[in-house]
Amino acid sequence: EIKPAAEAVITQADPEPEADAAPADATPAAAPLEDFAPTAALDISAPSSDPEPEPQSNGKAVKEEQRRLAEIAPEPDQNGKGAKSDPDSNGKELAEASDFKNVSEAEGQQKKLPYPKSVFFIISNEFCERFNYYGMRTVLVLYLSRVLGYSDDTATVTFHVFTMFVYFLCVFGAIISDSWLGKFKTILYLSMVYICGSVLLTLGAIGPLNLPVETFTMLGLALIALGSGGIKPCVSAFGGDQFKVPEQVKQITSFFSLFYFSINAGSLISTTVTPILREDVSCFDDINCYPLAFGVPAVLMVISVVVFVLGRSLYKMKPPAGNMVVLVSSTIWTALTTKCKEKKTNPREHWLDYADGKYDRQLIDDVKVLMRVLFLYIPLPIFWALFDQQGSRWTFQATRMDGDMGSWDIKPDQLQVLNPLLILLFIPLYDVAFYPALRLVGIRRPLQKLTMGGILAGIAFIISGLVEVNLEKTYPDLPYNQNVQLRIFNAEPCAFTFTSNLAGAESFAVPAFDVYTDKELYVANTFRLTYSLTTTDAACADYAAQTVLLQEKKAWSLFLNPSNQTEAGVSRNPYWEVDFVDKPSESHPLIRNVANIPASRKIVWRSVSKGEVVYEDFANETLLTRVNSAEYEVFVDDTPVGSFDVHTGGVYTLLIAESATEAGQYVPKLLVITEPNSMSILWLIPQYVVMTLGEVMFSVTGLEFSYAQAPPSMKSVLQACWLLTVAFGNVIVVIIAEAALFESQASEFFLFAGLMFIDMLLFMFMAYNYKPNDPNKDEETLPLTDGKSEIPPLESGVENKGKDIGK
Repeated sequence: EIKPAAEAVITQADPEPEADAAPADATPAAAPLEDFAPTAALDISAPSSDPEPEPQSNGKAVKEEQRRLAEIAPEPDQNGKGAKSDPDSNGKELAEASDFKNVSEAEGQQKKLPYPKSVFFIISNEFCERFNYYGMRTVLVLYLSRVLGYSDDTATVTFHVFTMFVYFLCVFGAIISDSWLGKFKTILYLSMVYICGSVLLTLGAIGPLNLPVETFTMLGLALIALGSGGIKPCVSAFGGDQFKVPEQVKQITSFFSLFYFSINAGSLISTTVTPILREDVSCFDDINCYPLAFGVPAVLMVISVVVFVLGRSLYKMKPPAGNMVVLVSSTIWTALTTKCKEKKTNPREHWLDYADGKYDRQLIDDVKVLMRVLFLYIPLPIFWALFDQQGSRWTFQATRMDGDMGSWDIKPDQLQVLNPLLILLFIPLYDVAFYPALRLVGIRRPLQKLTMGGILAGIAFIISGLVEVNLEKTYPDLPYNQNVQLRIFNAEPCAFTFTSNLAGAESFAVPAFDVYTDKELYVANTFRLTYSLTTTDAACADYAAQTVLLQEKKAWSLFLNPSNQTEAGVSRNPYWEVDFVDKPSESHPLIRNVANIPASRKIVWRSVSKGEVVYEDFANETLLTRVNSAEYEVFVDDTPVGSFDVHTGGVYTLLIAESATEAGQYVPKLLVITEPNSMSILWLIPQYVVMTLGEVMFSVTGLEFSYAQAPPSMKSVLQACWLLTVAFGNVIVVIIAEAALFESQASEFFLFAGLMFIDMLLFMFMAYNYKPNDPNKDEETLPLTDGKSEIPPLESGVENKGKDIGK
């Protein structure tokens, strides 16, 4: 007995005759595949093992016809839905020759059914929830790196562990919805968990609260994963429940188009806005504002729950009817355990046949077909391992590039908006341009297209690897084992001669009001350096001989600004610091002042565009300070010193001295210690374009093929397994990132590309040996290598990806 919960699923996901009535242009393929997959995964109920006989209700209808000719059949509103006592008789009265009157009434009723107002609450809820998820996820990897101080590898691992649990927990949400709570309660309860996670994440980002940031972040992410993953499979299916099928086939198609549009709208807006809130707003004494970037999406999540609850009185709620994933899992478990007991005493032809003592033959045969299709799923996680790195490795890659477009800046995490934008562009172009072009080169069959999608993902990573190779040429030279770097910042108007006992630095000239740099000095472990600084300029005095202990693999800087004494009563005492010369991990420029002026004077950096003060401290401070990429005016007290541009990725030192010719004036000189990012962020666009081309071809074609090959009762299980391939893909990223096989990020990109190509070779072999299922449909009985026909696309649409823009 198929419960009414299955009705909406057949319309939205199965390529059945009912769905064929839906217009092809309504396909919501532009939505994230991950958002689509749950739709059917949780809405097909487990069939009863003892269905009631159909003829009983049909016979009753005939008797009723004989007694009352004026009432030939049940009321029109029962047609298609079936009598409550016998759902298996759905629509069968309409097949009777004597039911022509009832058929016409049903057609009239089909036009009169109003569009359910409840779905607009569900669509609004989905928009707000998607805004929250994608908004938080867009800035997450940078938050882990910049606020929690994680390395790029650790931040990448954390990001993908979070994503992995989101997709694993989709199956959990489906099971509790279909088996216990029902869709409404599952969405409501897990949304409250979702809100708690978003609030914890936001509170942890507020520095003045002095909360345990890492604890709040990890707990918040865990609750968000549970909430987001749990409700993902329920929301779209709950929307489908609001319609009566088959009477409202066209209306339910329009609903799913609106539903997936809301997903895209939420993800597009949040992916664009949250990086702006993060970087262009300052709060809590920080030039960034992660609390706002997390807080605004959290508010949207609260609004989503409020909107969802407001529509409660309008919802049609169907009771839990059992979950097919649980039933299939139970069938497989029974077959395995029974085989262990009976493989010698009662051998069977197929290992699943051992479950026939508990489950009917049709279910077992369907599971056999399902297992053959799922065998083709084995290579699929590699694709998602590449695809999901758009939010981690590719975002880190963007932080090392120049996003300055003149009047505006492209933020590193903002580049992720390219994926949903390109999907909206490519979906209509595939049918009119891409697929016809592929046919010209012999790529016609679904599995061929899926293979091409995987190959395109590998090509995207080759492109990203080549970009990284060229990007590495712009990276600064860093100290290494048995090496030190030496810089001498001279804020005096005189040149000095530096002499020491260090090989390679025995004697050299330090230019006046400039910096001397030597990056290739040999020091094994430690070295006690003895040095002196002398000058022939009468305007300056010599520095007495001193010693300092140098350690290898560090950059050492010596500062000469005698107006600032470092020891009380000791004049002209230079001082040393272990310096930072790498590109800033937060991509923001770093500035420092070395001022040969009285320590009591204050130095101020003020933004030219915004007029806000970003730095204000005494003249003797030489600490590196993070600022935004912009033009700044510098003042000593209220006296202007000059205007200076600093750019993303650069490390700068500003030398300041009093003018020898103009009283009360100052002489500045900006030194670039680490060159700013010079490679344009626009060089990343090709890899996003190729990856998105591969995604549409891989995910949409993959699901269309799977649905066409699987028995109707197994389509929900395929949905769940497709989501699990996304989860396992993230596991692969975690393993490789934790292994830290390469120092060069380019090498890791090439490794993933190689894995993708090998994976597709394996898939091609598996597809060549795959024998297609024959569910009595002509388009599915043709051999996969025929090339003369194709499995038709799903009329109900497939979301664009399995993970992300997705839920």
